[in-house]
Amino acid sequence: MRANAELLEGVDLNALDAGSTIDLETRRRRYETRRRRYQIKYLQGDRISISGHPRWCPTPTLARLCGSWDSSGGFAEGYIGRGMRLVFERSDDRIQVTTSEVTDVRVIDQH
Repeated sequence: MRANAELLEGVDLNALDAGSTIDLETRRRRYETRRRRYQIKYLQGDRISISGHPRWCPTPTLARLCGSWDSSGGFAEGYIGRGMRLVFERSDDRIQVTTSEVTDVRVIDQH
């Protein structure tokens, strides 16, 4: 296992090993100080466990990571990028969630 707290421009799920953990921070607008922190455990393929939102995933929740939207409307499948909005679909009810803009993304445990 390797600890890596380096701030990244983005993370491609295909580059991770199962069990890797991603630390993610979002905020609604550039001038806001209120931020939300998500913890994502990569399971396999597009499957993740995600927590950090009080309504959508207050505790680790199984989900499918769809990808990220950029500001011009482009979509990157299987990718989490700074300046983009993460999209995931909860496994239990298939509700799709889009986060606020990603400001920090780090792989903190990579197996």
